[in-house]
Amino acid sequence: MAALVRVVSCQTGVTQWIAACSGLLQTTMVQGQCRRMLYGIFQRRKTGRFPLSTERVGLSQASGAITQQNRSFYNTNKHFSAKDSLQPSEEKVGAFTRIIEAMGFTGPLKYSKWKIKVAALRMYTCCVEKTDYEEFFNRCHMPDTLNSWFLVAQLHVWMCLVRMKQEGRSGKYMCRYIVHCMWEDVEQRGKVMGINSTALKEDLRSMVENFYAALFGYDEGILCDDHVLAAALWRNLFNRNCEDPRHLELLVEYVRKQVQHLDALSGEELLLTGEVNWRPLVESDARSILKPLSPVYNDEGL
Repeated sequence: MAALVRVVSCQTGVTQWIAACSGLLQTTMVQGQCRRMLYGIFQRRKTGRFPLSTERVGLSQASGAITQQNRSFYNTNKHFSAKDSLQPSEEKVGAFTRIIEAMGFTGPLKYSKWKIKVAALRMYTCCVEKTDYEEFFNRCHMPDTLNSWFLVAQLHVWMCLVRMKQEGRSGKYMCRYIVHCMWEDVEQRGKVMGINSTALKEDLRSMVENFYAALFGYDEGILCDDHVLAAALWRNLFNRNCEDPRHLELLVEYVRKQVQHLDALSGEELLLTGEVNWRPLVESDARSILKPLSPVYNDEGL
């Protein structure tokens, strides 16, 4: 009887030992699977491909078999990009400023609002008075009308908006006042020319629609290649009436060099003065628009 008890206890111990070993092997296999999944995730993250959904499901299923307490993985669904990171031009604002700006009001800015308004008016004046409209009309074969003047003016206003939107909240406030000055000027010019009030109202409504459509087109063109920018100029500036591709080539070069010229100006001076000087439509020296090359030295410093 005692021998039978010893045999039964021995078999019970062997059974428990086999179960423990099988559980250990299962846990080791699951841990190896988790380790391989984590390695695959890190490799995809290095190469720019980081699909979290499938790997996260696999990890959660695998980690469920591990009987460790308070050991779980946490992953967020949001994929951060360059836009999510804090840019140098962005400003940290308080909760009160965010609330009043959400209500449609403007919070405190870097400079006083009246200084920014004066600079915006001066910048719009530079768009109107420092641009040679006759040269545009002659070289691009555009009719000398109020609409043609507006199309050339809005191109320069758009380039100023692109530059000033890089200056944070103060620059965006300045952009709104530049557009406000433009519409007041267009309305006053229409009245001086003797256009009927009803016809002028209809023309202004059409100009507003074309202006914001042109902004989208020009923004896409400046971010893409010259083909997209030329298409935007053909639609908005030439009203789809340009038979000579050399005119488009001239305007594409003009926009590129003006944007480069505005980017080189100081943002602080633009916010305080609004003074802008435009490069000519046709350069007398084509090499003047190129940036000077930095000197290259050899190992001996020569």
